[in-house]
Amino acid sequence: MIILHKTPFLKLSLLILISLALTSCSSFKKKRDAADTDASATQLIKEARSSMDGNNFEEAIKKYESLEAKYPLGRFAQQALLEQAYAYYKFDEPDTALDTIDRYMRVYPRSPRMDYALYLRGLINFTRGGSIVDKVFPRNFSDLDGVRQKEAFHDFSTLITRHGNSPYAVDARKRMHYLKNTLGSSEVNVAKYYMKRGAYLAAYNRADYALKHHQGTPAVIDALQIKICAAQKLGKKDLANDTMRILKLNFPTKTKFKCIK
Repeated sequence: MIILHKTPFLKLSLLILISLALTSCSSFKKKRDAADTDASATQLIKEARSSMDGNNFEEAIKKYESLEAKYPLGRFAQQALLEQAYAYYKFDEPDTALDTIDRYMRVYPRSPRMDYALYLRGLINFTRGGSIVDKVFPRNFSDLDGVRQKEAFHDFSTLITRHGNSPYAVDARKRMHYLKNTLGSSEVNVAKYYMKRGAYLAAYNRADYALKHHQGTPAVIDALQIKICAAQKLGKKDLANDTMRILKLNFPTKTKFKCIK
């Protein structure tokens, strides 16, 4: 009777021990696999950063793309995507860099590095130059298409609004101040172009826009002068005189100037 009771008990105990052993092995295997994954991903990141340090941006991009493909989920893919955007920026592929950042923002909207993503986006738009000719014969920054400047201003503004305490906010504010001045200069340059073409109404309106949207910038003086000249050409003497009074009141030393012909 005693043996009959012990046999099922021994079998049950043996099954429990086997189950525990298998569970332990499975757990150990998972930990080992996770450790191998971390080591492999970390090595790829190191190699990519090493390529970046050597200015081999194309090779770095391949490393980051490989890392993202091998480990599409988790922190490694997130890290690879953001660093890949910077690599594209350094490789002089601004459009691809912006696309990569936008994808990062869509996939990881709660990322703790969103402030850096916004800053990098603004930096790319800020430095995004024109054609190859512009690189050989650089023009004034304010001569370039204002759309890119406005995008950069918006990116930096968003960064400051959402992440005012970010370490990137200080530089973003400086760049916004610079952009505000150059955006005003861009509007004035367009107004001057219209004046040269004899499109006086368009010149007047563009100068007026500069005054309304870029107060406190050096462009205000040129904008007032252009408004005076354009109003005179349009036969609007009263409007020209009113604008001259504003110029005298605010900038008394800038009332003597020649209109663009």
